[in-house]
Amino acid sequence: MVAVPRLVIAAPSSGSGKTTVATGLMAAFAQRGLAVSPHKVGPDYIDPGYHTLATGRPGRNLDAYLCGPQRVAPLFLHGARAADLAVVEGVMGLYDGAAGQGELASTAQVAKLLRAPVVLVVDASSQSRSVAALVHGFASWDPEVRIGGVILNKVGSDRHEALLREALEESGVPVLGVLRRSARLAVPARHLGLIPAAERRTEAVGAVREMADRVLAGCDMDALLALARTAPVLTAEPWDPLACGRPFRRGGTEGHSPTAAPRPVVAMAGGPAFTFSYPEHTELLTAAGAEVIPFDPLRDERLPDRTAGLVIGGGFPEVYAPELSANELLRKAVATLASAGAPVAAECAGLLYLARELDGAPMCGVLDATARMTDRLTLGYRDAVAVADSALAEAGTRLRGHEFHRTAIEPGAGRTPAWGWSQPARRLEGFVAGPTGGVHASYLHTHWAAEPSLAHRFVARCAG
Repeated sequence: MVAVPRLVIAAPSSGSGKTTVATGLMAAFAQRGLAVSPHKVGPDYIDPGYHTLATGRPGRNLDAYLCGPQRVAPLFLHGARAADLAVVEGVMGLYDGAAGQGELASTAQVAKLLRAPVVLVVDASSQSRSVAALVHGFASWDPEVRIGGVILNKVGSDRHEALLREALEESGVPVLGVLRRSARLAVPARHLGLIPAAERRTEAVGAVREMADRVLAGCDMDALLALARTAPVLTAEPWDPLACGRPFRRGGTEGHSPTAAPRPVVAMAGGPAFTFSYPEHTELLTAAGAEVIPFDPLRDERLPDRTAGLVIGGGFPEVYAPELSANELLRKAVATLASAGAPVAAECAGLLYLARELDGAPMCGVLDATARMTDRLTLGYRDAVAVADSALAEAGTRLRGHEFHRTAIEPGAGRTPAWGWSQPARRLEGFVAGPTGGVHASYLHTHWAAEPSLAHRFVARCAG
């Protein structure tokens, strides 16, 4: 049993100010000297980057759809090891989850799985007494969800604040903070949401500092910490990547000891163009016996020494297509590695990078496909099954993922798809390529904690 003080920051709807409040609270408590564990409900990669800046710890996702409800508490406890406090930023509205799946993957479900008190962030800019009815409705909708307080955002004046506080006295839900309207805090966005912190680190640090200042000026930090400490002990065991199946065998020995032969090197794409990655992927690859070395396709002209496998996650290659294309030496190195049969796992941005070209700019040419930006947003959870053997997945492997992109890819003839699914429409998607099926490339984002065999299979192929 593990005791971790914790808060879930939720809202009635998107756009209410969850990210500002959650990130500000993380940074403000960290400034007080607390070890703060940051978490995000849902599959989003971008907010956790700001959480990492706020706390100095990896931002981690809690997604009951991708990983299953049974893994939410263990993954939370893994991330919160040695933390004094955990702050969980919700997704969308408090009770919004996977479409047509009831409460699945909602902030409310995660709050219940964590037995955590909820702080409701309300955009009060266009209401006064009605705020009490809104808060009462959210607090009474599900008796298992405990709303421990409200933070009023975008409050216009002292008079406006007084009216809101008076109304909420009747609701029985305490006001734990009031944030005034402000034009100072502006985190720029583009076609898929906020610009990742890794692309604008100096500005992002300033934005996080401003969030913390606003929270410190407007919130009752002692009351919030006291509320977090009312969360009961969790009986789950922390998730452990070392306990997730067996690593590969070499010479009859499982895995590697510090004095064993060198671990196979898995190169992990990073930098501004490839910012989408769950930290558990690196942890699982390492636990499976790999040495994971990051590299930046925008700047590095060669792969890390002894690279035996390549992982290229999501991000924004469409924004950096000219720079990626200009790095011809690295593009050729990636193509050479893939043509030699080395394992390559690519998701979304990685898929585009492996194509022949992206918006007319030459890419790696590993896949017989061209990619381009579109005006259409493709977004949603998917139930997928692997339709061909690859270095990442055995045919028939089932798992859940999500799509999130505004690009389209046009495959050439003779493609072997990676995944198939029937909802929301029957579709074969992605590519299995290379001389031995070493390349697995797809738009589908996955969370390997739900299926650790992906990491073990991949590392085993890297080890030869």
